[in-house]
Amino acid sequence: MREPFDNGERNCEGRHKGPHHPGAKTFRRGRALEFLSVLEVKRTTLRQQVEAPEYQEIKPVLLGELKAVEMIIDEYTRHFELRGREAEELKPENTEGD
Repeated sequence: MREPFDNGERNCEGRHKGPHHPGAKTFRRGRALEFLSVLEVKRTTLRQQVEAPEYQEIKPVLLGELKAVEMIIDEYTRHFELRGREAEELKPENTEGD
């Protein structure tokens, strides 16, 4: 038995047809940008630690983590199409070595 509000129209993915509400997409994009900002901070911190003399003993580990975070940032921005104006606004100050 169908629920009273279900008119039975669904697209091929099982979702209801009809107008989309832009609010949810905007909210998700905002959350994606917030997470990108967190990743950028982690990258900056790892770069600083790689350069710091007190971390020289674990430099190979830090370089591995830095490479992994940069790969995640690249994949994330590509997946969510964030390399637009919004992503550039969230970038920390330009650091040397990019």
